[in-house]
Amino acid sequence: MDGSSGDAKKVFNESGIEIQPVYGPEDVEESGGIEFIGEPGEYPFTRGIHSEMYRKRPWTMRQYAGFGNPVDTNKRFKFLIETGNTGLNVAFDLPTQTGLDTDNVLAEGEVGRVGMAIDSMRDMEIAFDGIDLEKITVSLTINGSAAILIAMYLAMAEKRGYDIKKLRGTAQNDILKEFIGRGTWIFPVDASVKLVGDTIEYCAEHAPKYSPVSVCGYHIRESGCNPAEEMAYAFCIAKAYAHEVMKRGLDVDEFAGRLSYNINSFGNIFEQVAKYRAGRGLWAKIVKEDLKAKDPKSMWLRMIAGGGGGGLTYEQPELNIVRGAYYALISALAGTQTMALCSFDEAYTI
Repeated sequence: MDGSSGDAKKVFNESGIEIQPVYGPEDVEESGGIEFIGEPGEYPFTRGIHSEMYRKRPWTMRQYAGFGNPVDTNKRFKFLIETGNTGLNVAFDLPTQTGLDTDNVLAEGEVGRVGMAIDSMRDMEIAFDGIDLEKITVSLTINGSAAILIAMYLAMAEKRGYDIKKLRGTAQNDILKEFIGRGTWIFPVDASVKLVGDTIEYCAEHAPKYSPVSVCGYHIRESGCNPAEEMAYAFCIAKAYAHEVMKRGLDVDEFAGRLSYNINSFGNIFEQVAKYRAGRGLWAKIVKEDLKAKDPKSMWLRMIAGGGGGGLTYEQPELNIVRGAYYALISALAGTQTMALCSFDEAYTI
């Protein structure tokens, strides 16, 4: 509106939602009422999936890392653990992500460049040598070739004497977001979704504490969507995986509790925190009402948050340290279970 008329200027957030000058009780009712806000640790978990949240259990610190060969990466992992990381977030190079061996001619110039090169289970053994896999949970950031890397990781752990039925960890394994926002897919859509379903089904039976999928709104946001669209895409993708597995005869409560999310934290602090809270409540309603889950843990939106590479700059990179601190604050206020922040030199891709 024209400010000269005396009317207040309309203000919209990044998602296109109008921000009112003042909010009251009636606005709470329009957003689902006090029932949607609820109590921490209670359905619909808008205020958090645990009643005491960080007073009882802090978020896991899981910096994204991996480069060169497994020996180099193992040294980096141990450095991160020594300096306070409580989990590992594994980066793989593009040949590994796209199912290519290191000696493939198509891999030339890319081996070990943006992550660790893995060609065999022996490489996996070297990468995690000397690391307690029960104390330090591992997230494998891998998608197109995820089934192979999950198999290698579980086989490596079993060889070292771990009971994979008790082993915790995560694989990203969200192939649909690769088609939408990133590009490291290998197989056509239907075959790719079937493979994701295969890993969910296998883990539900043989590795029930392992999270075989981390649904990613993060990358789609980095590709240009707004915060509300980020959550919408993520929920649609998660429902697609759920339907793929449920049509095989699995009950939603057999696997939904091990689905997790990877969400982006850059942008307006208030909008971002609200996005996470509203998303947590909405996902709980989707799982309960649409997918017919009965176990409250199936309704949890468990997530890794932070990152925000799209909000960091190439110029004056030291300022990215401040930006990263804000992204950490957003993630903590939003109630994340795991935090992974970009380094200040993220824009340089090194």
